[in-house]
Amino acid sequence: MTDPDGHRVLVPVDVLGGEVVPSTIVDAFASVPVVVLGYHELPDQTAPDQARSRFAEQAEAELEELRTVFEAAGCEVTTRLAFTHDRFETFERAADESGCDAVLLLNPAPMLERILVAIRGNVNIGHIAGLVATLLTDTEIDVTLFHVVSDDGTREQGEEHLEAAASMLVERGIDHDRIDTTVVDGSPTDAILEAAADHDLLVIGESRPSIRRLIFRDRAERIAKRTIDPVLIVRGEYLETGETGSEE
Repeated sequence: MTDPDGHRVLVPVDVLGGEVVPSTIVDAFASVPVVVLGYHELPDQTAPDQARSRFAEQAEAELEELRTVFEAAGCEVTTRLAFTHDRFETFERAADESGCDAVLLLNPAPMLERILVAIRGNVNIGHIAGLVATLLTDTEIDVTLFHVVSDDGTREQGEEHLEAAASMLVERGIDHDRIDTTVVDGSPTDAILEAAADHDLLVIGESRPSIRRLIFRDRAERIAKRTIDPVLIVRGEYLETGETGSEE
């Protein structure tokens, strides 16, 4: 089934590093078009052209196998291959060029029964809810909408943000019984990581397009390294243009 709202997810996979895409992830993302980015991060002293000449055939074979796996699940899939010195820069540029509104950072996912969606504020709630609703459709996956109250926010505002997101999911056909909402106080990163321990997939969104690079290179990367869950980063609906490097 093709996503009627035009969502598209970039799935970076280290094709020469033994990274795999769990079958639970493949099944969950079957309703969303994906761009599988086969990449290999190189040491500074290794030229991308040199690596490509040595490893391209093996990498392309691995990438083609991934394409077959996604297509077998009914997913619309395209592929890209990159040898790079900076994987996050490559992720950003590939997402821009492929029109992807989210990037999935892989971790093992033996089960996919509960999704944690971290909502920071009212920015981009509709876009996040739309993608999450697409993932939840035709599944039995439950979702927790999660907000952390910081020093410059209030619990009441957080509850309003989550109620708005929940209403959008219900409008998209998600049963209200599958939706939980939770507001907590504390450090956003620590609170998200603690809550993620009881879930199988973490969804986080950029708070505003102007800090997209900070999200990719700082909080999202730290969260992805510190949680055992796959992390889906929903990008800003309106992205600034800028120099993000070139594919190597």
